[in-house]
Amino acid sequence: MLGSTIQRELAEMILRDLQDPRLTGMPSVTRVKVSPDLSIADVFITVMGTPGQQTAALNALRHSAGLMRAKLTRSLSLRQAPYLKFNIDEDLKKEIELLELIRKASEENAELDRKRAEAAAASAAEPTENLSTNSEGTRSLE
Repeated sequence: MLGSTIQRELAEMILRDLQDPRLTGMPSVTRVKVSPDLSIADVFITVMGTPGQQTAALNALRHSAGLMRAKLTRSLSLRQAPYLKFNIDEDLKKEIELLELIRKASEENAELDRKRAEAAAASAAEPTENLSTNSEGTRSLE
């Protein structure tokens, strides 16, 4: 519960209060994991852009962590807000890669199904010949 509240507050602070030029690519707070003793909050973010822009945005957020922690203490009426540790959310990248693999597999299956259907239709359209075997063991058309 505290994690989702911190997530919402940090997202607003990033959009509203931070004016760092390194924050390009619209950073988004995807999740916040608070330690059981409430001393540390792992903040996971995604940033649209190149890996260099992502690193720059992460460094800007890490640089502003103290300011955001002080604002969190005031806005949430806490005696002490947890220490903020910013991380790039790798899980989201893995999800996107997995969805892309599933999409490719689905397209390949659809292509195989289409080829099988074409082959079945082609074999059904060919005339069948009646072969019979005579007493000598040779085959002949009837």
